Amino acid sequence: MNKNNPKIMFLGTPEFAAIVLERMIKADYAPNIIITAPDKLIGRKQILTSSPVKARILNYQLRTRSEIKILQPENIRNLKLEIKNLQPDLIILAAYGQIIPQEILDIPKYGCLNIHPSLLPKYRGASPVQTAILNGDQETGVTIMLMDKLLDHGNILANSKFEIQNSKITTKELTQKLAKLGAELLIKTIPDWIKGKIKAQPQDHSQASFTKIIKKEDGQIDWQNSADYIERMTRAYQSWPGTYAEFKTKNQEYKKLKIIKVSILKIENKKEPGTVFLTEKKELAITCGQNLLILEEVQLEGKKIMLAQEFLNGHPKIINSILK
Repeated sequence: MNKNNPKIMFLGTPEFAAIVLERMIKADYAPNIIITAPDKLIGRKQILTSSPVKARILNYQLRTRSEIKILQPENIRNLKLEIKNLQPDLIILAAYGQIIPQEILDIPKYGCLNIHPSLLPKYRGASPVQTAILNGDQETGVTIMLMDKLLDHGNILANSKFEIQNSKITTKELTQKLAKLGAELLIKTIPDWIKGKIKAQPQDHSQASFTKIIKKEDGQIDWQNSADYIERMTRAYQSWPGTYAEFKTKNQEYKKLKIIKVSILKIENKKEPGTVFLTEKKELAITCGQNLLILEEVQLEGKKIMLAQEFLNGHPKIINSILK
């Protein structure tokens, strides 16, 4: 780490933040302090697992024998005094997942910069990438913002647009691309910001739009929606919570049927939305509010992902049933 660089504190947890962190290290902006989420028990075997950010920084420390302080508070508010004592010059935040109190934002002399995966003021909040996919946007981007006490409200230092050329892009894929774009923008922004070459510009708050915290029930399909919208759901919610419907099995019990991969057939029929049937080409189709959804890959609750035809072979009574 270059001794002439500012003392940086990095806040982040998921893969988006880990990609940014890796680029900072490569550009000789390795943080002095890392704040990330506590380790969590993951999976059926409940294995204690570090966040992607912690995993990356531990690997970096192992390679370089660097001493980087790692903090994992349940609530960052409990670290106000410790952060003040650590005296960071600059805080960088990327998908940390907690609201940062003003008392902490006021500590570093260069402020707290947030990398947000949208073109602010559009899509403030927790799910800008999923929302861009759900809405069928053809353009999104990243913004470097000087944080204030309100949600994604602060003045803008820089932004960069990203054209969504892949009509089948998933949240995971788009998140990775925006993380790389944001990391490059951050590396260009940090030195100019510190040297006073950038004047932060206020957002046009009248144009602000907001995204929500995605909940498990958001993945349940409403078959009154169009096939186009439901197809976008499968890509937006692929990692979590998944896109699913309720299917009555041969035991007369309802189980979740995850819809993993689909295509759209642009024809109409008069069947009730949610009705499962075979097309003339023997494709497993579902009636939607507009057009048809062709199932390609599905996953029944408790089972592995399988091709739609394989699922049909084991559950032929799904034909003419209505998914809920």
